[in-house]
Amino acid sequence: MSDPERAGASPTMNILVVDDSAVMRTMIKRAASLTGLSIGEIFEAADGRQALDVLEREHVDALFTDLNMPVMTGIELLRQIEGHERWQHIVRVIISTDGSEARRNEAGALNVRLYVEKPFRPEVMRDVLSNLTRAR
Repeated sequence: MSDPERAGASPTMNILVVDDSAVMRTMIKRAASLTGLSIGEIFEAADGRQALDVLEREHVDALFTDLNMPVMTGIELLRQIEGHERWQHIVRVIISTDGSEARRNEAGALNVRLYVEKPFRPEVMRDVLSNLTRAR
């Protein structure tokens, strides 16, 4: 148990933000940092393949991913995560413009906890992160 956990402080949550738009990654990171919650490190990846590289070398508690990306889509990334036992603890959130029922069902089958449609207001990200930290 770490010192903050012993002292009764909330454990930090490391986040991986996966989106092919650098602007969107910055917006999500900024929104997360403004929540006032106990956020640890925020990692970035421009596609699913880069995200897997981050997951191989870093501890990640929550994943925020877009669906439509080059190289490896968000759904392909989620399938890879689902197939590795050591990544089962990762809370999965989709942030996408594709909010179709078919996509939501596909994501739900891959243990996605929340689905946020773009564009979103910063308050939405605060609420999502608050819910995730309370659920831990």
